[in-house]
Amino acid sequence: MINIWLRTIDSIVSKGKHKSQTYQNALILLNCDEGKYQKEKHTNETISSVLNVSMRKIDRVKKRFVEDGLDLALHGKENERIYEKKIDGDLEAHIIALSCSDPPHGHSQWSLRLLADKVVELEYIDSISYESIRRVLKKNELKPWKKVGWVIPPKQNSSFVAQMEMVLYVYKRAYSALFPVVCMDESPKQLISETRNRIPASFGKPEKYDYEYRREGVCNIFIACEPLTGKRIVEVTERKTKRDWAQFIEKVAAKYKSAKRITLIMDNYDTHTPGSFYEIFHPEKAKQLLDRFELIFTPKHESWLNMAEIELNVLNKQCLNRRIGDKKVLIDEIKAWEAYRNERCSKINWQFTTSDARVKLKRFYPTIEV
Repeated sequence: MINIWLRTIDSIVSKGKHKSQTYQNALILLNCDEGKYQKEKHTNETISSVLNVSMRKIDRVKKRFVEDGLDLALHGKENERIYEKKIDGDLEAHIIALSCSDPPHGHSQWSLRLLADKVVELEYIDSISYESIRRVLKKNELKPWKKVGWVIPPKQNSSFVAQMEMVLYVYKRAYSALFPVVCMDESPKQLISETRNRIPASFGKPEKYDYEYRREGVCNIFIACEPLTGKRIVEVTERKTKRDWAQFIEKVAAKYKSAKRITLIMDNYDTHTPGSFYEIFHPEKAKQLLDRFELIFTPKHESWLNMAEIELNVLNKQCLNRRIGDKKVLIDEIKAWEAYRNERCSKINWQFTTSDARVKLKRFYPTIEV
């Protein structure tokens, strides 16, 4: 029996994966006996100093071995204490409702400690720890301190639906060189320069730049893209006035000289109006430009329907995701990106259709009572 015990303890110490307490208890028992690792028994003081454990710990392991056997001496007794459950379904519902409500006056968001104090203050329970609150929130996948920016859609709105379906209908059209479909959008770009020279990347070290920067002003980026051909036009201007927009549209018209009529999809901005042409050009030229375009506007607050916004995101990620402090440098970089994308005819594969909208966005369609 003794040899079996020794082989069991020796196997725990020499091989396999075990809990740290089991491994420590096995070492204590080995040091209390003579064997191949030591010629004589060690005292409790020696074991305590070598293994860095207390004398009481050594005595408890010895006592369990003598009274309860090897298994309990190695692994200890199971905790038989029964804890009273403090959080029932009713309290959990109160915590969830509270975390989804507005935080108290003077606080921007709920915290675990704030929720725990509020639950006690409202007399839902006598006392509760913030750790218990954390477990409830984790169980229900709630993060009351987290807020996400979102495009909040309108309620049932016939105008929104009509404009959305008009845009989606245009996207279904087959390609025609005489009647091209062009999407147009614009975005501001802040010019930022460095105050200190960057440290270039080296082996095992990323490039480093200083947190301090210098503002050099703001400019505007116009972009027009033809999704079915993968061509785009980009222009940088000082501002985003009616004059800037009308002059950019004039350049788009010049790019499609052979087209009979250009379908132009854009966001519903105040500057994007037919009257802008008449404020900049003579009436004859303004009418001539307007006759070349079919203007389609995306619904207000729903710019995701404009494919030019996708192209702007690509521009920001591939080219503008850095500090550029000079407008000339910005124009050169954008022109290089434009040539790169046009050379590869990078198209946009739009898959959202009217049928999808009538299913996924059904809640926006007005209810018709028969």
